[in-house]
Amino acid sequence: MKKQNFILVLTIVLHSAFCLSSEGEPVNVIDEAETFSISNQIITARVSKRNGDLLSMKYKQMEMMEPNSGHGDGYWSHTPVRGWKVTASLTIDPAKNGGQRGEIAVKGIYQQGITSSKGPGGSANCDIEIRYSLGQDDSGLYTYCILGHQKGYPATSIGEARFAAKLNGDIFDHMTIDQNRKKIMHTAEDWNKGIPQNMKEVRLMTTGIYKGEVEHKYDYSAIQFQTPAFGWSSTKKQIGFWMVNPTIEYLSGGPTKVELTCHRDLNTAAAPTILNYWRGSHYGGSSCNIAADENWSKVIGPFLLYCNSTDSKADSQDALWKDALQKAATEAARWPYEWVDSSQYPRREMRSTVSGQITIVDPESTSKTKPSNLLVGLTAPDYSASSSRGGMNKIDWQMDAKYYQFWVKSDETGHFKIPTVREGKYTLHAIADGVLGEFARTDITVTSGKSVDLGKLEWKPLRNGKPIWEIGIADRTASEFKHGDHYWQWGLYNQYAAEFPHDVDFTIGKSIERTDWNYCQVASRNKETTWKINF
Repeated sequence: MKKQNFILVLTIVLHSAFCLSSEGEPVNVIDEAETFSISNQIITARVSKRNGDLLSMKYKQMEMMEPNSGHGDGYWSHTPVRGWKVTASLTIDPAKNGGQRGEIAVKGIYQQGITSSKGPGGSANCDIEIRYSLGQDDSGLYTYCILGHQKGYPATSIGEARFAAKLNGDIFDHMTIDQNRKKIMHTAEDWNKGIPQNMKEVRLMTTGIYKGEVEHKYDYSAIQFQTPAFGWSSTKKQIGFWMVNPTIEYLSGGPTKVELTCHRDLNTAAAPTILNYWRGSHYGGSSCNIAADENWSKVIGPFLLYCNSTDSKADSQDALWKDALQKAATEAARWPYEWVDSSQYPRREMRSTVSGQITIVDPESTSKTKPSNLLVGLTAPDYSASSSRGGMNKIDWQMDAKYYQFWVKSDETGHFKIPTVREGKYTLHAIADGVLGEFARTDITVTSGKSVDLGKLEWKPLRNGKPIWEIGIADRTASEFKHGDHYWQWGLYNQYAAEFPHDVDFTIGKSIERTDWNYCQVASRNKETTWKINF
């Protein structure tokens, strides 16, 4: 009983540390010549009417953004550009709803011959509308982007596409991605004094708390499906700034997609940077190609730029992060947002739930791991898209950034329920730890507002005979092998020659996966890489 009482009291204390009054000031929007400003009692933001850049965002009167980053403080990689017809407007007027919510929008209409591109290797021959929304009690700012391609528009291939924010380096010094990657970061001065290594993103620190270690922005890449909240916090002021994703339906690559999250910027300002990639070229990349004259649209977001604070200095960084995770769960439960008004964003009553049960029948498996972590998703059917090198590429769910995807984790019995699915034709996919390949069922039709029960589905993994021996676990990770649980660390490939001077020599029944089999086999400039398996 004492334990129960203690837990109850602790919950109340933590909640009160982050709870904000629901009797705040109404949302206010100020319309100026070049900018919109939107504010409540917690957040004040200023947005450029020309291109939708977030020029400033203040939390409790403290500037969250870095004004010297060499870029707009917060920005979408593809925005309206000069030469387009650009309009700025109030899409939700707080004066008409008692100050409950305001929303501003900057929309650019594509003009022939003038493309929009801030990201590497990409363009957007599309209409682009960027919106920012703020509710009366919101401790953060929502943003989303609506892309539209119409008949008469030329073909386009959207390159790297993301929202990025450069944060105030005088405030933020601690970064949290997940349970394994949370730490005070090197300073801008440390970065500038570092020695570049084999690529511009990598430097050997010569000063500071990480002197002698290598800093690399890809060390902080993460699986987006597993990382609903990540960001920066301040050990000095006990405040946090977090990217909160309520859903991955608008992101590319499904539940296994790895992307960049946070890092220090690469220029001299080295601002704390936070990213939300919806179409990336990293880790296999993804595809978003639109044909000439094709009618296509996609809503990216809304997601939340969330700010929080705590009065307690004890474990404040963990407390702020855990509050952000709880906020992500709350936002996921609210999805889709009722306040979004767009014909391209169906409301809850227009979406559907798809349910069923998958049972796995794999009598030939020799894996010691019972099938678990069954992920079930609805995606666009496989299609073909032109390749940058010529020809056509087959695009499956792992490469798709053009359409929406809906994924959930089943329960222990294989029952699944996929909520808030948009109307359309889909393929049902399933993957599971310890099971080779994937399950797929085509021709799933979802009608607006009508639930679909697929009943019992049997998954028989493809086998070409009884296996003699298997190494590893079929779970789409290398965590059971040497270095596989920290594969993101720069330079592991440089250690291969010393750790495996004779390459991999693995004896079944004697060797150990964790120490005797590297997570990757690294080629040498001087010789071919070989490996032996001894029975």
